[in-house]
Amino acid sequence: MERLYLNNDWYFNESFSEDMINSDYDWSKAKKVRIPHTVKELDYHYCNEEDYQMLSGYGRVLYIPKYYEGKTLLLTFEGIAHRAEVYINGTLAIIHNTGYTAFTADISELVNYDEKNYITVKCDSRESLNTPPFGYVIDYLTYGGIYRDVYLDVKEETYIKDVFLHSKISELHLTQTGYKAGQSTVFSEICIACKKDRDSNFRIEHLISFHDKNDYKLISSYDFTGIIEDTREFKFKSQAGEVNLWDINSPNLYDIKTVLYENNEAIDERVIKFGFRKAIFKKNGFFLNGRKLKIRGLNRHQSYAYVGYAMPDSMQKLDADILKNELGVNAVRTSHYPQSHAFIDRCDELGLLVFTEFPGWQHIGDEEWKNQALINLDEMVVQYRNHPSIMLWGVRINESVDDDEFYTKTNELCRKLDPSRQTGGVRCYKKGSFLEDVYTYNDFSHRGNNKGCDRKSEVTPDMDKPYFISEYNGHMYPTKTFDDEEHRVLHMKRHANVLNEVSKQADICGCFGWCMFDYNTHKDFGSGDRICYHGVMDMFRNKKLAADVYSVFQSKEPVLRISSTMDKGEHPASRKGDVYILTNADSVKMYKNDEFIKEYKSTDTEFKFLKHGPILVDDYIGDAILENEPDLDKRQIENIKIILNEVARNGMHDMDKAVIAKAFLYKLKYNPAMEKVYDFYSKYVEGWGNEAITFKFVAFKNDQPVKEVIISPPNSRKLSVTVDHTNLEEINTYDVSAIRIQDVDNNGNVLPFSNDPLILSVEGDIELIGPDVISLQGGMTGTYVKSTGKTGEGKLTIKTTYGCTETINFTCKA
Repeated sequence: MERLYLNNDWYFNESFSEDMINSDYDWSKAKKVRIPHTVKELDYHYCNEEDYQMLSGYGRVLYIPKYYEGKTLLLTFEGIAHRAEVYINGTLAIIHNTGYTAFTADISELVNYDEKNYITVKCDSRESLNTPPFGYVIDYLTYGGIYRDVYLDVKEETYIKDVFLHSKISELHLTQTGYKAGQSTVFSEICIACKKDRDSNFRIEHLISFHDKNDYKLISSYDFTGIIEDTREFKFKSQAGEVNLWDINSPNLYDIKTVLYENNEAIDERVIKFGFRKAIFKKNGFFLNGRKLKIRGLNRHQSYAYVGYAMPDSMQKLDADILKNELGVNAVRTSHYPQSHAFIDRCDELGLLVFTEFPGWQHIGDEEWKNQALINLDEMVVQYRNHPSIMLWGVRINESVDDDEFYTKTNELCRKLDPSRQTGGVRCYKKGSFLEDVYTYNDFSHRGNNKGCDRKSEVTPDMDKPYFISEYNGHMYPTKTFDDEEHRVLHMKRHANVLNEVSKQADICGCFGWCMFDYNTHKDFGSGDRICYHGVMDMFRNKKLAADVYSVFQSKEPVLRISSTMDKGEHPASRKGDVYILTNADSVKMYKNDEFIKEYKSTDTEFKFLKHGPILVDDYIGDAILENEPDLDKRQIENIKIILNEVARNGMHDMDKAVIAKAFLYKLKYNPAMEKVYDFYSKYVEGWGNEAITFKFVAFKNDQPVKEVIISPPNSRKLSVTVDHTNLEEINTYDVSAIRIQDVDNNGNVLPFSNDPLILSVEGDIELIGPDVISLQGGMTGTYVKSTGKTGEGKLTIKTTYGCTETINFTCKA
């Protein structure tokens, strides 16, 4: 019972040759690499998807000690994109035909003991492969390489091959620490592998402990005699008693240990991190532990700038943290393939619900292709079914046409492998063939000026079954960080409109926005520079304005975002346009040059079905006219205020008709000189020629100020750098830190049109991922540094062209 990680000391060659399979091949001229690894680093903009499509080779030496003889040696690759042939000492050990699930080879009979052994991997990352998702166009890059962990498990001849756990809970009740179940039953399906017949006495024990507490107690034991060669499967149930339930706000986890004994000696064990919960989709919504919960999620690709899929566990976990803690969602869809266990593990720990699906994008291939898709589905379900965060399996190729014969098989297979979860399947058309348990649909009906989504009755063919929206927005309104302000505001409003409408419609289980962050794509898609600007964040996970439509749902950190820089020249006809406050506070007080204007309540939003919807700023004047124009009566002042605020927002030529009528009546009654009108506008709205206007917004929670935003013409700038961690610790491979960079003004506001270059340099025991000269884009960018296998220190220096320098120090532990 030993695991050895094999992520270091690999050699890589971009061009595979058959002589690499031989044990005497000289790898010394190849590049030495560490896993995770990508076959080709790509440019941020204008990358070429053909660059990573190659037949490449990896090689490694593995010493197997003598005392391993007689053991079972299991070599596992968590992910190789996309077809892999693995050779041990020149002999083919295994072939695997998808890049998104793990595979294992028993190499016990292929290795030489007390000697060096040679592992060769033939990696095919060409998109011409006859395997999902390939066969036609794909709206995301698929990259290539050994991009997830590699390890060797050393076990006895008889060992635990697989454990599947699911539970039944009853007597639910809510306590101060979360939901509890008075009774819980654990159902176990255990597969024991054996290399030869054995007449021994065996015992399987189940023990349970709070996660990471190591306070195990026995919950069941099963004795049997004898086992034949190959595998034997066992099914039994255990009573776990009262347990704390896994929930989005209290993700209670347990460790359930399965121990295999032979003649009273423990020969193998498997520990499953497990959560007790009851998750079910019904026709009137999604229910978690008996209570109705509206799903509010985003789609995520597993890609990163430059290196594609090849990022270690720390970066996978960070994305889950960002989704839960920064973006405030309660669910994520792993579009369009199973993603790293490190990411899903973190979802388990955070209480982030997961909808995962087998690989594919629109295209369905021939019978060979379909058979491989069924293998992919089998591997996904078996490998991921113990994660409590996973609430639903996707068993249709994303946005594919109906294929009842094929999808009957996928549903049957999934239900057989995991009877504890429902199935769904993403489609982009209405009233399609419905073989799954949940109808999931990509609703792109919102165009900005219509309702946020279609009604359930307009989409699903069966109103008695559950329904949710698996994608919305995205390609309907691509938005860059450097787009004009009005574009960015409309992008934000589209997300708010959909969330609002979904919240309004009680029979929609929830929705997943497209998508978490921008991503590289093929030439057929994106904005011409091989980027889909569909995210609520940029590729480095910097927030766009739309991100805070989601962030306001979390309560750990106060959110206060103003949608405008208040620069009139940014808008047509020098109008201010629609300016919104995004906050999770109870109210926001607005000041102009320290004069109070108005207090906006959370209930002032036009998005009435959102607890914290965007709030429109509709007053730039307050009581200033009343206090400074004693010659005007209150009715005059009220009319002038309404007219000036409307002009400020929409300009002279696009005023609301009712306000135009009011202005006409005002002119008829009072006949003010135009000079006076312009004077009022300049004095109370724009302040042309006067001192610069400073706006201040203060957010209040429980009558206490929690956050402040000041907006004024910038008079200086600096870099704001966020580093996710500075202690780089190598556990199973190199560690990576994400650095998010923003160019901000003297008030800390992002400068949205700053596109200046930045010069990066590193010293010490770290390396830079990507180029050392990058550009701000919409005032934001990012980079990554990684450890080098050494214990020590490192330093990253970021320099601007305007004289600002930021230095980040790292400690490294190998």
